[in-house]
Amino acid sequence: MTVAANTDFTTPLQLTVPKVEAIRAKVPKAILDRGTLVIGVGGLPNSTPPLDLIGSDQKTLTGSEPDLGRLVAAVLGLTPDVQNASWQNLFVRLKSGQFDAGFSNITVTEERKTQGLAFASYRKDNLGFEVNKNNPWNFDGTYQSLAGKTVAVNTGTNQEKILLEWRNKLQAEGKTLEVRNFADINSTYLALASGRIDAYFYPNPTVAYHAAKTASTPNPTRSAGSYSGAGATLQGLIAATTKKDSGLAEPLAEAINYLIENGQYAKLLAAYGLSDETVQRSEVDPPGLPISNT
Repeated sequence: MTVAANTDFTTPLQLTVPKVEAIRAKVPKAILDRGTLVIGVGGLPNSTPPLDLIGSDQKTLTGSEPDLGRLVAAVLGLTPDVQNASWQNLFVRLKSGQFDAGFSNITVTEERKTQGLAFASYRKDNLGFEVNKNNPWNFDGTYQSLAGKTVAVNTGTNQEKILLEWRNKLQAEGKTLEVRNFADINSTYLALASGRIDAYFYPNPTVAYHAAKTASTPNPTRSAGSYSGAGATLQGLIAATTKKDSGLAEPLAEAINYLIENGQYAKLLAAYGLSDETVQRSEVDPPGLPISNT
């Protein structure tokens, strides 16, 4: 199969992925009978390359997340049915069973486990700060370095939860951190370019991608540091997400481990410039971002 197809920033790659009967046998019968793996991606209304984007053919949903879902479906001997949704609707459809699995840069959190979701990890979750290239500020790994700043973040995301917690800590110390939400990513980038915000707190892969894309434009940006999506004491993890007790988490993890062990996983992440976020092994329901966020 072809991954990284219909992109203008990387080279399409042909990968051979066989059906693995021993793993397929663990997939719930209803899904096997249907013959498809319904994969949810939360890429509406705007794409977040290199994770997900509408391809150069103006119709194919491509990116590292849907492509990994397609590889996993191949291991399970299923036809991938990739469907795009809003971030909020992605979770509604996962919990209702309309989506079998979400491949959409979803962070493992303990709160999401209590909300009826299960996980099979596949990538490190690192968040990043994007600033204008001429801005000398850098995140030093502590919330104190954000004092007095105005930072944009997307509503309903893990990074928003972290940022609001930092804002509360700063307020307790008599300091300020203004958190801004915009309707879409283009509005956020316009606010950054005009100086209305100091930084954008966002998944690290997209920060790196956007900084590279703006390098030769009148408004270049850069990465100003990163942070684990699970906080200071735990490496955050991104995971394939499914409804709890659906019976899918284990075969998803085994399929990902097959791809890791046989090299397709490393080639996929390299194609999208994400090699620094590889994991050695997929785990079912690994420790996630604590509910207390401490």
